[in-house]
Amino acid sequence: MSRSSRRLVTVLAAATVASSLAACGGGGDDGDGGGGNSGGANEASDIGITEDSIKLGAHFPLTGVAAPGYSEIPTGAQAYFDHVNDNGGVNGRQVEYVYRDDAYNPTNTSQVVNQLVLEDEVFAIVGGLGTPTHSAVLDFLNSEGVPDLFVSSGSLLWGDDPETNPYTFGWQTDYESEGKIIGQYIADEFPDAKVGLFLQDDDFGEDGEAGIREFIDDQVVAAERYTPGNTAIGPQIAALQAAGADFVVGFNVPSYTALSQLAALQLGYQPQWFYSNVGSDPTLVGSLLNNFSQGKVTDASVLDGTLTTDYLPTVDEPDDPWVQLFQEIWDASGQEGELTNYRIYGMAQAYTTVQALQAAGQNPTRDGLVEAIETAGGDWEGPVLAPFRYSADSHLGTGGMSISRITGTSTEEVRPVQLTDVGDSEITESDVEAATPPENGIPDEESAVD
Repeated sequence: MSRSSRRLVTVLAAATVASSLAACGGGGDDGDGGGGNSGGANEASDIGITEDSIKLGAHFPLTGVAAPGYSEIPTGAQAYFDHVNDNGGVNGRQVEYVYRDDAYNPTNTSQVVNQLVLEDEVFAIVGGLGTPTHSAVLDFLNSEGVPDLFVSSGSLLWGDDPETNPYTFGWQTDYESEGKIIGQYIADEFPDAKVGLFLQDDDFGEDGEAGIREFIDDQVVAAERYTPGNTAIGPQIAALQAAGADFVVGFNVPSYTALSQLAALQLGYQPQWFYSNVGSDPTLVGSLLNNFSQGKVTDASVLDGTLTTDYLPTVDEPDDPWVQLFQEIWDASGQEGELTNYRIYGMAQAYTTVQALQAAGQNPTRDGLVEAIETAGGDWEGPVLAPFRYSADSHLGTGGMSISRITGTSTEEVRPVQLTDVGDSEITESDVEAATPPENGIPDEESAVD
């Protein structure tokens, strides 16, 4: 069964989104626009908030080894914020989105985030990308009391310890929960497999490994790690082959998916592959394979049959109403390039950000924004396939994923959305009905603060 079929998308729902967007037009709304307005006047209520603007900041690898794919995320977010601004903004305020290049280098991340906070005076940091990079600014943002929203990484650092990091929130499924869902699937469907792990050598790989080992520790025959930036990973793949691993799980970024595939081709190594969601986009991996091999491997056909996970609808689901919404917004944005899964990620993350800003009230404060997410965030609906886990005790993001098999540039679901949490939380099949977009593509959350 395809994911499109599972989500029970109708042509009518998709057409409603498209026609509503066309009717909205741009910029002519003097009302509340983004919703959540309780009456009264806008005030300059905190750093980064004026009577008519909200300034948000972000760091992304716009250049360097991690730029392919990841550099597209902020362009998607920008397109969505522009759509919100064209329809009245959030409580009458325009969202000003400032994102800077850190080249996936933690030293650079510290520099650009300092600039965003101390010079640009942003209200909040939103969607900062990367486990090693964002780790470098975690303490700084929390010590400065800057809301650190929806980090683009599934590390437990962002949400599992709100007492230590009260201003930081995750967004995507954490890597330990993803590892658990993968581990259970392997235990059920491949109980005799000899499993090798190919892991980024930081919390990304460590958390994923911990989740997998909860279910198949006795099946793991080898675990090999790579350091981001070191592209000579042939020895690690050879070690997995030598250990007899006939099933390899990768918790790695897309460039290392391509590198691991090329290394396996050179070795004649053909295990069953399972890449975590982060590293599995077939279109991007195909482009990287072509570049890295200097045209000897021209596409991602070597990924056919590879398994992966999902927590968002993807571009290969053209009938999904969220994909149709984001396609309309992207086309109207006037930016170059096509809608990609990375741009869908940025738009979906921006959608949640607008929900948070609305819930923070007409005149938001930094502390009020945190309170709003803890109070109301667990009930928000949107593009993600599973509910958020936000509360005063947990700042973890969405808590579930489906499992799919890659064929060409498309994927087919092989296990529906599974819900879980960190630790010994059980895994259950989701019975949550997929949300559909609001008619104008903009959420309308009530204030959750006094």
